[in-house]
Amino acid sequence: MIGMEPSKTLKLTFAGGTGSVTGANFLLEGEGMKFLIDCGLEQGSKIAEQKNWETFVYDPASIDVLFITHAHQDHIGRIPKLVHDGFKGVIYSTIPTKEITELMLADTANILSHAHSATDLVREMYSEKVLAQVMHMWKVIDYHQDLPIGPFIFRYRDAGHILGSGMLEIVYNNKKIVFTGDLGNSPSPLLPDTEMLKNVDYLIMESVYGDRNHIARNERRVRLEEAIEDNYKRQGTLIIPTFSLERGQELLFEINELVENDRIPKMPVFFDSPLAIRLTKVYGKYTRYFNDFARKQIGDGDDIFNFPGLRSTLLTEESKEILKIPNPKIVIAGSGMSNGGRILHHEEHYLPDPRNTLLLTGYQSQGTLGRHIQDGEKVVQINHHPVDVRAKIVFIDGYSGHKDSDHLVEFVEQIADTVKKVFVVMGEPKSSLFLTQRLRDSLGINAYAPEENDVVELDCN
Repeated sequence: MIGMEPSKTLKLTFAGGTGSVTGANFLLEGEGMKFLIDCGLEQGSKIAEQKNWETFVYDPASIDVLFITHAHQDHIGRIPKLVHDGFKGVIYSTIPTKEITELMLADTANILSHAHSATDLVREMYSEKVLAQVMHMWKVIDYHQDLPIGPFIFRYRDAGHILGSGMLEIVYNNKKIVFTGDLGNSPSPLLPDTEMLKNVDYLIMESVYGDRNHIARNERRVRLEEAIEDNYKRQGTLIIPTFSLERGQELLFEINELVENDRIPKMPVFFDSPLAIRLTKVYGKYTRYFNDFARKQIGDGDDIFNFPGLRSTLLTEESKEILKIPNPKIVIAGSGMSNGGRILHHEEHYLPDPRNTLLLTGYQSQGTLGRHIQDGEKVVQINHHPVDVRAKIVFIDGYSGHKDSDHLVEFVEQIADTVKKVFVVMGEPKSSLFLTQRLRDSLGINAYAPEENDVVELDCN
């Protein structure tokens, strides 16, 4: 009818990050503009890996802006493909996220350059030329800084997940839409708690641990201490597969505390991940993003990522020398799910010996070597041949960087009086569906677990 205001409706496409923990990729359209939130790799099985190179369900050249919530590969890993396939817009993130992403993508490019399964086209997508293009398109904003684009206002709030991680808040026609990215397991040893939200109309939230809870943080540290002491008594090697980003830095921080307070016996500790070593230097540059406790430690003169007995083995030759060092010792190496990196060589060497211990400190995706070991398999395939698993296996889930089920519900409870709909994503189906039902039953919230490529309309009138 004449004189009626045009409808203020946005279209949201779940192009990735559904039915899986990984592959975050969401498309928001409205007012003739297209915004992508995250563009991550599917991680886990060979089928998922092949899926990364399939054509996007949207035209990359039509996207105006890409917003990145944080620098984990399942949120950034397909950016080079997006650019290679025609994206010419602007990329935004927080300040640390940009610098971390540059290291993470370079590491992925290096892995692909040596991967037998990688095609020439895939290597071309991750060439130095394309990576340079990606970083040239990148702009940064800090937490709470408003970014107006047309009738939209964008801002980041601290997610407390990893250094620089941000929940993306979008205001349109006085309605608020929030993409959580990954939500931190607060309180963190290093980072501030996840920020509180208010007056949210639509929430797109992660659900990695939507169906289970973590042990308490103080119990986590006790169990780490016990694992180290037990390994010392067994005169073995304690191998800890770690995620280079955040988990590696947290482990150094906590072992530093144990060493300085004489809580554990003295033994060599090897930090055997070139990427984690480089990322730790980035963390050292951005201590203003740490929580009050960590900043006080630094202010008191403590080098929180260094302690007596620690050796960072950047070079391959240094890593090989670890095998010659007598037990007991600790080896912290990437990757966290044992699906690549130096940890594979250590697992191949140390898993058959019952004196040794493998300590798993985080989520293990389906199909990964870490998941096979966690599930109790006695023989696993490493570097194309069988390896007996006789080492002691210890799992401490409290080291997860993600909120658990109870805290995800608490997070949503703060906006229960305003939120119209919650979309539960970035979790295995059983986890997402459990959390969806829990939000409905506990809070009376309209919650929904979308499937891949679902398209919904957000009424912002």
